[in-house]
Amino acid sequence: MGAKISIPVRRIDAKEKAGGWAKYIGDYEFDNLQHGRFLRSERARAKIIEIKKPVFPEGYYYVDASDIPSSGKNNIQMIKDDWRVFAVDEVRYIGETIAIILGPDKQKVLDLLNEIEIIYEDLIPAFTFDDALACKGGAVHGTDNIFAEYLLNVGNTDNAFKNADKIIEGKYETGFQEHLYMETQGLVGTWEDGKITMYASAQCPFYIRKSVAGTLGVPLGDIRVRQVTTGGAFGGKEHFPDVIATPLAVAVNKIKKPISMIYDRIEDISFTCKRHPSKITIKTGLDKDNNIIAMEIDTLVNGGAYESSTPIVLQRAILHGLGVYNIPNARILGRAVATNTFPSDAYRGFGAPQGLFAIEMHMSHIADELGLDTSDFKRKHFIKTNDITITNSKMHDDVKLEEMFAKIDEMSDYSSKVKKYANDPVKGIGIAFVNHGGGFTGNGEQVVIQGVVKMKRLDDGKAGLYVSVVEMGQGLQTTMRKIAAGELGLSIEDVVYDNPDTDIVPDSGPTCASRSIMVVGFLVQECAKKLKAKWEEGVGTEATHQYVHPEEFVWEQETLQGDAYPAYGWGINVVEVEYDPVTFEVKTEGVWAVWDVGVAIDETIMQGQSSGGIIQALGYASIEKCELKNGAFMQHTMADYTIPTSLDFPKVETVFIDNPYKYGPSGAKGAGELVFDAAPPAYAEAVQNAIGKRIYDIPVTPEMIMEALNK
Repeated sequence: MGAKISIPVRRIDAKEKAGGWAKYIGDYEFDNLQHGRFLRSERARAKIIEIKKPVFPEGYYYVDASDIPSSGKNNIQMIKDDWRVFAVDEVRYIGETIAIILGPDKQKVLDLLNEIEIIYEDLIPAFTFDDALACKGGAVHGTDNIFAEYLLNVGNTDNAFKNADKIIEGKYETGFQEHLYMETQGLVGTWEDGKITMYASAQCPFYIRKSVAGTLGVPLGDIRVRQVTTGGAFGGKEHFPDVIATPLAVAVNKIKKPISMIYDRIEDISFTCKRHPSKITIKTGLDKDNNIIAMEIDTLVNGGAYESSTPIVLQRAILHGLGVYNIPNARILGRAVATNTFPSDAYRGFGAPQGLFAIEMHMSHIADELGLDTSDFKRKHFIKTNDITITNSKMHDDVKLEEMFAKIDEMSDYSSKVKKYANDPVKGIGIAFVNHGGGFTGNGEQVVIQGVVKMKRLDDGKAGLYVSVVEMGQGLQTTMRKIAAGELGLSIEDVVYDNPDTDIVPDSGPTCASRSIMVVGFLVQECAKKLKAKWEEGVGTEATHQYVHPEEFVWEQETLQGDAYPAYGWGINVVEVEYDPVTFEVKTEGVWAVWDVGVAIDETIMQGQSSGGIIQALGYASIEKCELKNGAFMQHTMADYTIPTSLDFPKVETVFIDNPYKYGPSGAKGAGELVFDAAPPAYAEAVQNAIGKRIYDIPVTPEMIMEALNK
């Protein structure tokens, strides 16, 4: 069925979105709607001495931690619950929620907000890795500012370094990245049928339900979350809607009226989570034949003031720390650091782009130092099927990197251009090889998520599909229908798949971690088989299917040993550039991609994922600079935080290699995050080859190039 399911169809949501009648959170109307705004901290680290409030007119409210029911708690239920719903007594970052001001008139709410004065006693903040590790001003978290620390070992690294003929080191840094989804953050909380209902533009409706129930101290069933059409997310609407939903729920619980909390663009850029900055140091030992025999990696990620998903992001960063390479003796230390910056959280790739950027650039720097061809050196060290990974398991995948390299070399003319541009003063070409584990790390699927899907025979020969994964632009409304329809022998129009509602659908897990198609899609496929077997029982017949972990994949969570992921997506990107020696601006002349995503469920949708992911990644690598000043983001608008347009990069040429995964629907693997991973190092390598100076950090701005050339 693999080749057949890849045949493109028109997206189910194409008409309503292109036509402008899709209903987003800002389009909903509610009787007696109130408007809320957050009172936020203006200090990165301080004690709250006093809050001076004006007299509030009738119908306007000030809601803070004192309004949380006695049965609840002032903590947000995420992976940990350290993030507070409302700041009390002290603040840890600029933008932290202190209270909600709400009422029927937007302008009056803003006027009241502006009249509030907060008296602070400033404390010494920690903004940088060095400040945090030195516990400047005292620890933000615990006693050492470390949210999490992990150590991975394979082989005998110390002994291998003793026998090394040469040692090469490098330090690589990546910064914040803003999601800049098309639709800003937004929720509306209402009081319906004696309980709170949240209308949410989000990725994970069951996350919101859990967080709100924990804050209010009520059973999960007392909270309803209704997903609305969502205009993009990229990880920015995974956990962060919980930060809005929990104080909003406290306010709704207090006044029993609908309240809108929808960010404008400046607020969204200024006061939402970003990609984790990283600092990664790599030391590599080689023998006399230039074979890598040892590698040591020290990975730091900036988690900000609260933990959220930071430890899991760190895990993925170090689990991808060796990239696609078989290093027989390796040690990776990973540390997630607490600072007084806005908490970092999920972003497409979830830590893997940081780790993969560092290893790909380091491999190119080793090749350069040895005077070797970059691709030849990298390919010499490719991991192969049954090789041992950093978590001391076997690589189960059928690794097709050589086949993929042959294809991209043909597409881009990479090998001949490397020689052609060797002495060119302004042109360069770069290549990057990556993999990306599909699904949650380790035992996340079988122990934590335990996803369930349900299907039901409806009237008129149609089938209902009930899952909690969310359409946010990536095409799930189409691809999930294709999977179910293919098994049932129906047209995709005859599969009904509405936006999730926690009162109606089972919890099949969040929309993240490259799991939607590979994991949930497989559950849909198997559930459809069950429904098909009972189809003749008539209208109302139901079937459910729950995740069952394949026995051949074994994981020990405490030690991070075993099969970190059941399958990997694989990718190669080539980027060709030319830089202007006067302005130091870089023009990208060509972008090529080859992917192994198992089997593409819809080739046109995957082409879109490839192009979108790569262009977003090229923005991260080149122009998307997000900086801090005294703990606040300096960029606030789309004028000072720029992202690529269709004119900034050429068309991406993409090819897919079939390599079916037996536990994926029709052989599909994860793809949504993979397509981000390779472009940053490929771009940076192309630039360094063009300018003749090594690149260690991204984004590679004209200023960075000028400084490199002037050193």
